[in-house]
Amino acid sequence: MEHPLEKFKYCPVCGSDHFVVNNFKSKKCEDCGFTYYANPCSATAAFIVNENDEMLVVRRAKEPALGTYDLPGGFCDMGETVEEGMRREIKEETGLEVQDIQYLFSSPNVYQYSGMGIHTLDMDYLVRVKGGRLAIQAADDAAEAFWIPINKVNPADFGLTSIRNAVIRFLHETLRKQKIYYINKV
Repeated sequence: MEHPLEKFKYCPVCGSDHFVVNNFKSKKCEDCGFTYYANPCSATAAFIVNENDEMLVVRRAKEPALGTYDLPGGFCDMGETVEEGMRREIKEETGLEVQDIQYLFSSPNVYQYSGMGIHTLDMDYLVRVKGGRLAIQAADDAAEAFWIPINKVNPADFGLTSIRNAVIRFLHETLRKQKIYYINKV
């Protein structure tokens, strides 16, 4: 895969074509001295679970991985915290307004967008909701949103590698260690 810095041929400050590789994560202009760093973008994903031991899943409305399962989430916008970005993405894709979110873990990722690999740092959150199957409205990047019993979640149904790996980690590590989903047995 081509390194993302290869897409940048000219210095964004002075327009010089003497914009050369400085190190693995940066290019430097030999004319004006500007150094551009290709740092990862912040991205989020939400494991939304309810009192019925179900997890909210969305179906992707767009490429990459059109039509496969996904988690509500996406890129953070400039000027917002990761938590604000997570809440906004949940609202945009499902209509749910949530407050209490718990950070779980992060992982590096390369997200394919318009033929370019965008390096991201995916931050995954747990969101517990009460009231069972809350009404959800799929929108934005989600073609459909639905609840699945946690014990029926199949990581192979998730089309994006990073999300699939996060689901595996969530199911194997988080649920067993923290017992975070609701147990309804009396």
